[in-house]
Amino acid sequence: MSHEYAKAVVKEGDCVVDATTGNGNDTVFLAELVGCTGKVYGFDIQQEAILNTRKRLEEHSLLERCMLINDGHENMAKYINEPVKLVMFNLGYRPGGDHNIATKGETTMQAIHTALEKLVVHGLIVAVIYHGGDSGFSERDYLLKKLPELDSKSCTVLLMNYLNLPNNPPMLVCIEKLKQTEK
Repeated sequence: MSHEYAKAVVKEGDCVVDATTGNGNDTVFLAELVGCTGKVYGFDIQQEAILNTRKRLEEHSLLERCMLINDGHENMAKYINEPVKLVMFNLGYRPGGDHNIATKGETTMQAIHTALEKLVVHGLIVAVIYHGGDSGFSERDYLLKKLPELDSKSCTVLLMNYLNLPNNPPMLVCIEKLKQTEK
């Protein structure tokens, strides 16, 4: 579903952010969406994730439209000086990676605030919250507490959750920026 929302707002030439590159799947998807005139910023704290993503982008001849950054998504303001149309998060740990290295509620919320500043009006943040097992409950709980506190005049927050599926299915959060905020 996160890809469907992304396809609905991202057009060729747009600037977008993959806030958690992981193994590069979403980065490749976003690079295809923005086309040869667009740009993708990709963030991950794990060097292995950046290397995996670089390899996937090279395999698809998409690397030239991407800037990969080995840093936490909470630091995106250091690297992005232009408006963005979409910011995508996959929260939790990297598939196939160390389960002890996972996103955290506090830094994710910092990144969401920064993303809202960078977004164009009607731009979108899509965040998939993977929770359960050995990680994710505390981040999920933190975000579900903090996201309702976002100013409803500046953005809308939508939460989608499967109610009848076992094993803590992922939750999808979509945040649309409604107006430019004062600094």
